Amino acid sequence: MRRIMLIDDYLASKSKELARWNAELVEAGRDPINTRRATNLGTFRAYVQHYLTSHPNIRQDMTLLVRQLQPTEAGLPIEIYAFTATTAWGEYETIQSDIFDHLLAILPEFGLKLFQAPTGSDLARLIAAQ
Repeated sequence: MRRIMLIDDYLASKSKELARWNAELVEAGRDPINTRRATNLGTFRAYVQHYLTSHPNIRQDMTLLVRQLQPTEAGLPIEIYAFTATTAWGEYETIQSDIFDHLLAILPEFGLKLFQAPTGSDLARLIAAQ
């Protein structure tokens, strides 16, 4: 992940934070199961936050947050809350689409997959392929 420029500083900082935390646990004689670890999901959230912070069409003076919501049978939702630098509807839709196109395209780089429940013709193709 260190090759991803937007999160290089985040990864260095997180690595130091986890090393300190885990060293204290070991010194206290705690079981290694109690250690903290970086995750692909947490790293992806950090990437999205940094991506939006560096995006020229996202307002930096207004609320911007990326968080995970409660897991469901459909997966673990990620919520993005941000404001565009324009209120023109067409431009807003283009900015939003471009952001999601990018994020969906890079999911595999983080070892993550988009969840989509098969229905209708998708399900028929799946059954026919068996």
